[in-house]
Amino acid sequence: MTFYNVEYFQKRKKEMEDVFNVIKPDLQELADYFLPRSAQFIARNTRKPYVKSKKIIDSTPLIALRNFSSGMMSGATSPTNRWFKTVFTNADLANDYYLKNWCSNQEELTRKILYSSNFYQCLPEIYKQLGVFGFCAVGMEPDYDNVVNFKVLPLGSYYYARNSKGKIDTFCRVYMETAKNIVEKYGDSCPLEIVEVAKENPLKQYELIHFVEKNKYHRIKHLSSKYAKYISAVILSSKNEFLSLKGFSKFPYVVFESSNPSDSDYPNDCPGVNALADVKQLMMMVKEYAKAVKKIVCPTYKGPASLKNKKLADVPGAYIEEDENGRGISPVYEVNPRVLELKQEKDELKQTIKEHFYNDLFAMILNTAERGRTATEVNELKEEKMVLLSPLLEQIHCALREILTWIYDEQIRVGIIEPLKKQYQNCRFQIEFISSLAQAQKVSNISSMERFTTFVSNIANAIDPVLKSKLNGEKIIEDYATFANISPTQIVPSDEIEKIRNEMKNSQNQQSQINALKESSQIIQNMGGVDSYGADLLARFGVI
Repeated sequence: MTFYNVEYFQKRKKEMEDVFNVIKPDLQELADYFLPRSAQFIARNTRKPYVKSKKIIDSTPLIALRNFSSGMMSGATSPTNRWFKTVFTNADLANDYYLKNWCSNQEELTRKILYSSNFYQCLPEIYKQLGVFGFCAVGMEPDYDNVVNFKVLPLGSYYYARNSKGKIDTFCRVYMETAKNIVEKYGDSCPLEIVEVAKENPLKQYELIHFVEKNKYHRIKHLSSKYAKYISAVILSSKNEFLSLKGFSKFPYVVFESSNPSDSDYPNDCPGVNALADVKQLMMMVKEYAKAVKKIVCPTYKGPASLKNKKLADVPGAYIEEDENGRGISPVYEVNPRVLELKQEKDELKQTIKEHFYNDLFAMILNTAERGRTATEVNELKEEKMVLLSPLLEQIHCALREILTWIYDEQIRVGIIEPLKKQYQNCRFQIEFISSLAQAQKVSNISSMERFTTFVSNIANAIDPVLKSKLNGEKIIEDYATFANISPTQIVPSDEIEKIRNEMKNSQNQQSQINALKESSQIIQNMGGVDSYGADLLARFGVI
């Protein structure tokens, strides 16, 4: 069987690079106006930490992008909130206490892993690239200390492709790595030349190519990693040879996308693309506004030739005398630019750019507080605005779900989570996100439940107390806890409630028996006296 070789991956890289080059000029233009330091179209430019852009002469797009990243961070994936939870899809096990408790423990473990890793440090850059370019790639690798380590890849340093179902299953990355890191990571696989260079010049960089795709030679029961689900090849460009050729059981890259492309590999709709025309117009208007102000403050002057070598001073008391003909200095042309109208149009354009990045949504409370609106009105406006953001949130959730699933698989592999019991092995679970929109919908469900229970209670008290039995108390409590995202550890399971109910019923029966015996004893005492005994009483009743 012919296995993979370097020429195969080089050919695949060229094919993917040709596809990417079609949109490369557009991405370069977006980078020039929004994120000049987040794009890396040439791998060897990694040592240029600061890239200047002559096209950015107004900071409005930078501010709008910063607010977008901060708003998405706090609204969708805030580290201080429980923004996701694990639930099982089996309807008959929806209220199973063991599964709920297991899900709660798995959620808490995942949160600790995210806190200890660099996940939340990577999110701001992820949202910035997602807002400007419409996509952003994140690499994931196992880490001994923190379970997982994340790396945000610079735009232009990678290409990806999809399978027939639209899922990304092929990824190619071109990057630079120092000789020291190559030796540490690949050890004996490194050429002798790099090993020697690492001793004398450890910071010397080499170009590497990392290629991952669905393994054509995948064998489920084969022990060698080369036959895993995905093949992973690391190629040293200068030598055109493998540094590593192994396999992964799960895809090591996740791509965030702002839209779901139908007939292309890369998305074509995002806030940056939509705002680009306005940004370019703003930059032009800023230049024209500066020219208008300059003509007012420092106009071009004309005068007689005799005053050619005289200086026009702006020091108080200084002046230039007129020539012998009475002619002096005057502006070349009289203009009266309508600076206020131009400034107003420029400000409106700035506001439009910020709206492209949902800044009006994220600053809803700040913008409405000055108008004297109530908290209820602010919440209603915010829920209405969130509808506009929901398509983008759904796309973000797809990528986050892949990350959380990848972490769960790593928890199982490392053995840091308690496996499910045998009777639950076939149960399937999914990740549910508690975004602002979903939370608003659930709050609406809670309000409906509260109004319904209050209505039934009032009707029962006014007409017939038996009507209270129409309410299924246990189901209402379970659903309320689900909608409010209450931890299952704070709720007593239904089995325990049934035990308590049986114990109370047994206790009541016992108390009733005791009361009945006391009443019988009192009757007997009244009939036969306190000194009566059993045989005498039986004789009196004619039994013996």
